[in-house]
Amino acid sequence: MKKNLLVIALAAGCLITTGCASKKDLENCKLENKELTTSFQNTKEQLAASQARAASLEEQLAQAKKDYASLQKSLDKSLSNASQNNVSIEKLVDQINESNQYIRHLVEVKSKSDSLNMVLTNNLTRSLSKEELKEVDVQVLKGVVYISLADNMLYKSGSYEINDRAQETLSKIAKIIMDYKDYDVLIEGNTDNVPITRENIRNNWDLSCLRASSVVQYLQTKYGVDPKRLTAGGRGEYNPIATNDTEVGKQRNRRTQIIITPKLDQFMDLIEQAPEE
Repeated sequence: MKKNLLVIALAAGCLITTGCASKKDLENCKLENKELTTSFQNTKEQLAASQARAASLEEQLAQAKKDYASLQKSLDKSLSNASQNNVSIEKLVDQINESNQYIRHLVEVKSKSDSLNMVLTNNLTRSLSKEELKEVDVQVLKGVVYISLADNMLYKSGSYEINDRAQETLSKIAKIIMDYKDYDVLIEGNTDNVPITRENIRNNWDLSCLRASSVVQYLQTKYGVDPKRLTAGGRGEYNPIATNDTEVGKQRNRRTQIIITPKLDQFMDLIEQAPEE
């Protein structure tokens, strides 16, 4: 651009010194001046365009830097989230493993309890005679041993006193109870729906409770079972296992159940024990 300006200045000086000696020279000078002016204008326009392009490039560079910073921030955030997610996943996996270990522990506890119940049941069943088994029913239901005894085998008719016939059977049951000292024993009396009114017996509630109490005291005094392990309760006529519309059904409902269960506190201790890793 400076070169063009210098040419224009020289041309102007030439015109002044020579005085444009001839018309042809004057026209040539005018033409050359016009060309130089046009060239100067074009150069200015090119310079402006170059400056505009440079400014645009600066803006694009600034925007690119801004975009890069934003992408870098997003990448850092993603990496941070990924790291946190990895930690969360690892924690979840640990929790699942702990849960599986606890489930296996509960299965082992239940299996142990079921095994003890089966041994207890088998030992009692083998000790009873065929005649006794006709009047004694032994079952394991939901982890609990139920020994159901017919009332005509245990008590005198319409009474809560233990008869002589029941002594041998109760002695065998007492031995099982003594052998399994970690079990509690609930004695539960049940009747049919036939009303009863006798001296000191107002109804079937009284009769069922008195019969259960008689068995508890018999096990304690006769065979030395720890009374702290024994509980007596009566259900009256409200826990039937058969219809009371027939004599056979009534006979089945008149029963005393000896329910043998693991001690609750010890069973809970087993459950709460931390499983081995």
